[in-house]
Amino acid sequence: MRPRPILKKLAAEVRYRRQERNLTQEELAHVAGVNVNTLKRLEWAATDCQILTLFGVAMGLNMPLADLIAGVERRR
Repeated sequence: MRPRPILKKLAAEVRYRRQERNLTQEELAHVAGVNVNTLKRLEWAATDCQILTLFGVAMGLNMPLADLIAGVERRR
């Protein structure tokens, strides 16, 4: 099954924001309070994610969830 386009955009946005802040997946997972495998699956668009996971990731990136979502919506 191919990932839905929105999942690909979300994955790309999270990866971009993480790399922009010079964080490893392990570092972001730690500050976000999620398992590193969960973050990896999110960045590879391998699975849907829970809203609480997105809240944690946004907090770990030190940004409002709305800004993360806005970035996804702007992505082509």
